[in-house]
Amino acid sequence: MSDENRLHIDDDWKASARREKEELAKEVESHDEGPLPEASFLAILNTLAMQAMVGLGGFGGPGGQQIPPNPETAKLFIDMLDVLDQKTKGNLTEEEKKVLDKTLYSLRMAYLEMMGGAAGGPAGGRGAGPMGGSGIAR
Repeated sequence: MSDENRLHIDDDWKASARREKEELAKEVESHDEGPLPEASFLAILNTLAMQAMVGLGGFGGPGGQQIPPNPETAKLFIDMLDVLDQKTKGNLTEEEKKVLDKTLYSLRMAYLEMMGGAAGGPAGGRGAGPMGGSGIAR
């Protein structure tokens, strides 16, 4: 490769990188996050559920890159939601209980699917449910 071609490629790359940096800076400046959500039971539930979904591989990174599944992280946050369910029994509104139950069910099924199990069946030959805790195969 001649020095002239190398110089042209370097200049193009630098110009492209500069444009991307400027565009990113504009995007960050114009991005209004708005007010923070009100602290509530559903906000706590949503925070824990989002972390479980990240562990299940359900979200991409800030640049859009794929975040690989992390079964241990997913299980931890699903178990935390289960503890929340156990510790708040009888103290939730009907809506809160409904959302928590539906969230736990959906996350458990997604976890079992990720681990190779079928809904309602054992995951990878390991049973789930009556083992206590979150009902996730250990």
